[in-house]
Amino acid sequence: MAASALGTRSGHWFSALALGVTLFKCLLIPTYHSTDFEVHRNWLAITHSLPISQWYYEATSEWTLDYPPFFAWFEYALSHIAKFFDQEMLNVRNLNYLSSGTLLFQRFSVILADALFVYAVHECCKCIDGKKTSKELIEKPKFILSVLLLWNFGLLIVDHIHFQYNGFLSGLMLLSIARIFQKRHMEAAFLFAVLLHFKHIYLYVAPAYGIYLLRSYCFTASKPEPAATSLFPTLSIQEGPLPCLLGSKLLGFVQCRGQSPVCHCLLSVERAGDATTFLILTTTGHYSLFPLLFTAPELPIKVSLMLLFTVYSVSSLQTLFRKEKPLLNWMETVYLLGLGPLEVCCELVFPLTSWKLKYPFIPLLLTSVYCAVGITYAWARLYVSVLTSCLVSKTKKQ
Repeated sequence: MAASALGTRSGHWFSALALGVTLFKCLLIPTYHSTDFEVHRNWLAITHSLPISQWYYEATSEWTLDYPPFFAWFEYALSHIAKFFDQEMLNVRNLNYLSSGTLLFQRFSVILADALFVYAVHECCKCIDGKKTSKELIEKPKFILSVLLLWNFGLLIVDHIHFQYNGFLSGLMLLSIARIFQKRHMEAAFLFAVLLHFKHIYLYVAPAYGIYLLRSYCFTASKPEPAATSLFPTLSIQEGPLPCLLGSKLLGFVQCRGQSPVCHCLLSVERAGDATTFLILTTTGHYSLFPLLFTAPELPIKVSLMLLFTVYSVSSLQTLFRKEKPLLNWMETVYLLGLGPLEVCCELVFPLTSWKLKYPFIPLLLTSVYCAVGITYAWARLYVSVLTSCLVSKTKKQ
């Protein structure tokens, strides 16, 4: 009976987190949106108005359909709902078309598509063993992981301000990883294959995925044993696909627009060292997204949201690993704090200089170079962690 009550309370707090972030996304509907908004409107028009044979050849707009077939069919399905909001948005020749109906439909389509992401987060959290964790809800790895994923700063600003569908796609990725934790390898492989047919950028993750499945499913003699001390009792993460997947995703970090921190959340609640890597990666990665929102009204939104998410990430993970040494050393702390002066320099000081007209690219250059250092450092830490863990594991077995 106690277990049943605990499960009920667990469902309540997760539902509250999901509902809260959904309502917050609704508040972002009237904010700035990028050219990606017109890109997806045009794809709605193409798939709705033209036969399939012309979908990838229509070039009235410069924003031609260039995603794999599953995403085209996704747009086709959305277009049949869009016509009830504003039929004119589905006219291929209505370039840069915008109306209140179009805005509401496009924004809500992203919010509703995120339902898959919410479900994937819930499935990942079910894989966490909370037996040896704190009795306080806010200190439990499951709660911390839920907040870090559902309220992820990068997904909020890229999808619900800038405008994309990364949450929906990240949901497919996380759900596939959850199925691996649950040893449902065929489902995991199927979901990843579906993901590749939605967005080709995930192709560089395929080698790591394929090698892991060959090792742990096809060649079962080399299947890793579950780690008794792991928070994920169904699979030892360090021997699993996540380090390889994250290494691949870090190499394609810019193209993924900050999705690597989403997957790295799963490791951040596992070990203190991985929590450190996550904090460096997520902070620098999220700051690297700032140039996407260059309009003045969004400045306080992106700064305040990132500060809130970063403070929560540091404080919650430090509490989770309070028996360990501080997660960040002095060098890492100084580097992350340096993002503050960099933001002041780019947003406040540089616009007042004479270089603004002659060298307008300098703020973007400084941001890219500074963040590249942190992301490269996080990539190196990840691989050192994996290699060290493998050596320790082999020594113990021998």
